[in-house]
Amino acid sequence: MRSPAIQGRRDREEPYVLDEQVGFALRQAQQRHTTIFAAKMIEDLTPTQWAALAKLRELGDCSQNHLGRLTAMDAATIKGVIDRLTARGFTTVRPDPRDGRRILVALTPTGSDLYDRAAPIAALITEKTLEPLGKNERSIFVALLRRLA
Repeated sequence: MRSPAIQGRRDREEPYVLDEQVGFALRQAQQRHTTIFAAKMIEDLTPTQWAALAKLRELGDCSQNHLGRLTAMDAATIKGVIDRLTARGFTTVRPDPRDGRRILVALTPTGSDLYDRAAPIAALITEKTLEPLGKNERSIFVALLRRLA
């Protein structure tokens, strides 16, 4: 049985309503984006594979570990992503000549070509994901998400 002090506090608390929780809303938005991504992206690329390709195109050759940090993936996840991209001929891996413990990842010409074909589609996916928002709302929404990240 609860003490009277705890019971009194409980009676004054707002009820927990799942639909009003930020995590639930974020998950729904993520599901919306993932559905759009899967329907539109080419070559069966996953969001994590696309993130790795896009970041490699932006930065050039990069250590696998650093690429994982830049794309918000842990070591095991980025390794799996790069293994799959490499098996498909989109990336190559090699030891870092300055530090043999590090693995360097690079886009292949096929990977660069894929990036060139997929980038406009990725932009369309972003547009579709944000479609319910007005232009000003989009900017504010993305800015607020970056503050949370």
